[in-house]
Amino acid sequence: MPTFNKNSAEDFEAEALPHLSELFRTAVRLTENRAEAEDLMQEVYTQAWKSFHCFEPGTNCRAWLFKILSYKLKHYCCKKSRFKYVGNSEKALEALAYEPPVPERLSNAEILSSLERVPLCYRHVLLLADVEEFSYKEIAAMLVIPMGTVMSRLSRGRKLLRTELSRVAKESCEYEKNGRKESMGVLRFLLGRFKAA
Repeated sequence: MPTFNKNSAEDFEAEALPHLSELFRTAVRLTENRAEAEDLMQEVYTQAWKSFHCFEPGTNCRAWLFKILSYKLKHYCCKKSRFKYVGNSEKALEALAYEPPVPERLSNAEILSSLERVPLCYRHVLLLADVEEFSYKEIAAMLVIPMGTVMSRLSRGRKLLRTELSRVAKESCEYEKNGRKESMGVLRFLLGRFKAA
C-alpha cells in the first residue's frame, strides 16, 4: 500500500479536482437540490482524500470518484428517507389516519374477488410467496426479475390486497347485520402474512 508523501496533496489535486464540475452536475441532477449536492460533493471529496492512499496512480480516477459518489448518494438517500418532513397537508393527515383491522368475517368468494382486483404483476408474486410459499430467490428465478423487485411487488401487493379486503369487509359488515359468521382460515393466513411483513 503506497504511503502519503509530501506531494500527495498535489497528486490529489492533479487527479481528482479536474472531475469536480462533472461530479457536481451529476450530484445536482440526482439530489434535485443544489445545496444538498454541495454537501454531497463535500462528503465525496472528503472520502476521496481520506482514501487517496488506496488509489492506484494511472487508473481511472473519474470512475473511482463516481463510485464514491454512488455510495455517498445511497447513504444520503437512506438518511433523507428516514427523516421526511410531513407537513400539514391533507395528504399527510391521510397517511397518518388509522385504518381499522379487517374483520375475520369474509367468505372465500369475497377474498378471491379482492385478490382478483390486485394488478396481475403483484397478484402473481403474492400467490407464489404467500400461497405457494416459494422463497424470494425462487420467485425471482421463476419470473426472471431481480429479487429486490420480488420484495417490492410483494410489499405493494400485500398493501393493495389489505386495502381491498378492508373495503370489502366494511361493505359486508354494513350488509351483514344478522350475525352470520364465517371464520375463514384463508383470511387468517393472509392477515398473518401481512402483519409479519
